[in-house]
Order: sequence, then C-alpha cells, then structure tokens
Amino acid sequence: MPKMSSVFAQRLLRVGRGALVAAGAFLVVAGGFYAHMLWTTNFHPVIAGELYRSSQPSATTIAEFQKQYGIKTILNLRGGNSGHHWYDNEVAEAKALNINHIDFHMSSSRELTQQQAAQLVEIMRDAPKPLLIHCQAGADRTGLASALYLAAIAKANEQTAASQMSIIYGHLPFSFMSAYAMDRTFQKLEPWLGFSAS
Repeated sequence: MPKMSSVFAQRLLRVGRGALVAAGAFLVVAGGFYAHMLWTTNFHPVIAGELYRSSQPSATTIAEFQKQYGIKTILNLRGGNSGHHWYDNEVAEAKALNINHIDFHMSSSRELTQQQAAQLVEIMRDAPKPLLIHCQAGADRTGLASALYLAAIAKANEQTAASQMSIIYGHLPFSFMSAYAMDRTFQKLEPWLGFSAS
C-alpha cells in the first residue's frame, strides 16, 4: 500500500510541475504579447475615416495619426492623469495640433453600468470625427468602447460589435481574467443595445 501511495504522489507531483510550466509559459507569452501591443501602438481602424483604436499613443504617434487619418478627437479611456508624463504629453500634443481631447475613466476589471455606458456612447456620438479611442494597451477598455460605438451608434449587428473584444486586438476573453468585466458589461447591455441577451 505505501508503494502505491508513493507512485500516486510522484504522478501528482509531475502533473503539478506540468501545470506550473504551462502557466508560466502562458504568462510569458501573454506578457510578450502585451509588450508588443504597447510597442506597436495596436492601431486599427474600426470604421475607416470615422473611428480608430490604439494603445497609449506618444506625442509623435498622435502627430502621425492626425497627418495620416485626420484625427479630430482623442478619447482617453484611462481618465485624467495630470502630472503623469504620458498624459501631460498627450494633452499638450492634442492642444498643439488643435485636436479635441476627452477623458473618460474606465477600469478593465470593473463593469460599466448602463448609465456609464450611455454617457460613453453620448461622448463618442457627439465627438468631432475622425475619433481615436485609446486606453493603455488598446485591448480591453478600447475594445468595449469600440463595440459600444458599433452597436449603439453605427447600428452594426451583435457579432460585428462584439468582435472588437477579440484576441486579435489583445483582449483575452477568458472568465478567469480580470478584463472579462468588459465581456460581462457587453453581455449585460445587449438588451439595451437592441440585441437579445445570449
């Protein structure tokens, strides 16, 4: 009997080690992907000529985006952060280029209420276009905002809107991830957006 327990314990230990290696590999790949998104700006058109999405843009990138895409408004989903280098540079560059700058605070780990979503939709609807939406990585908060824009303003179908929250943009739609709050928000807002809750 003791021999059987020892064999079982060794197998359990091997399985545990394998799980740790797999989890470690996942974290390395996810971390590398996140760094890649920040480095490459994770820029994508949502509706060409109207709405674009990206990770945190530098002052140089803002100037490039305006020159190439005619950006008239930047919607920062990280909220006002006066005193932080990235924020102060963004506001200064927007002002220098006569780009409207709007702050809207979101957290990728907290669901938006319907009231907050309605406020965000109103801001996006009324902002001069083309509009650039960004958060830090351009993956989670930006994905939800883009999905809301497509659903509530562009009147796209549910699948098209929800596709903005995709691994293509760096969003990992897994329920154990904190950013899954963005997926839950969209699901809860489906009836309000005119979709049947799935």
